[in-house]
Amino acid sequence: MSTPHILLLGGHGKIAQLMTPLFLARSWTVTSMIRTAEQTSTIEGLGKSQPGKLNVLVSSIEEVKTNEDAKKIIDSVKPTWIVWSAGAGGKGGPSRTDAVDHIAAKRFIHAAFYTPSITKFLLISYIGSRRNKPSWWTEDAWKASLHVNENVLAAYHVAKLKADEYFQSAFEAAKAGKRPGGAEFAAIDLRPGSLTDEPAGKVQLGKTEGSGKSSRARVAEITAALLESGYKGGWVDMLDGDETVSDAVQRVTKANEDAIEGEDVEAMKPLFEKE
Repeated sequence: MSTPHILLLGGHGKIAQLMTPLFLARSWTVTSMIRTAEQTSTIEGLGKSQPGKLNVLVSSIEEVKTNEDAKKIIDSVKPTWIVWSAGAGGKGGPSRTDAVDHIAAKRFIHAAFYTPSITKFLLISYIGSRRNKPSWWTEDAWKASLHVNENVLAAYHVAKLKADEYFQSAFEAAKAGKRPGGAEFAAIDLRPGSLTDEPAGKVQLGKTEGSGKSSRARVAEITAALLESGYKGGWVDMLDGDETVSDAVQRVTKANEDAIEGEDVEAMKPLFEKE
């Protein structure tokens, strides 16, 4: 396999800054897209003494409003993989959350789908982004998730759900051979719990408990491990837990475990092709 070139969207975010040296340590090439030139020196510092190549692209995700906007960025970078680690972070109100976490994410998914050289797209989402109670969650966990969605993360969870369902729709289209040339497309939806700055520990991965915390450092490590695994795509929930990253990723990959189970995938399928 040729050396991957990752377009890292939201490169100045906390998780992305933890990811960057992990990617570079694997000798991967990273183009980190950041919002302002003032952030450049911080990102460049992440590449020091690393075997991989680091590029910095200054371009605001908020300005990505059409599929063509996203395609121009992808065409200029020419990545083979994309990692979405961007987010409005609750700043700017519901309209900005929708513009970044929903609309811009969809634009990059669409543009990536029609760029057959892109073989993997990993989207960082949120464990509570779903419409139906998973069979492996308790009733209390489901009620707690609904409470958070409705009272704490109202705009965020709606934006993430729309992006997740669109992402799955694109994945279904790829599995049906609808990409140019029938190219494969590993659409990996990584869905952590409440993010913390705790040191990386062990994990739950795949079909996890319904709620809990996720160390940002561990999210970064899981991202790198999933990308270099043979995981074919799907929803991967993650929480802090008691399994090592290597064991968890190997297990989920071998079983092709998918936490989308229980959601209405058939209803999602038309979403991508409506664009």
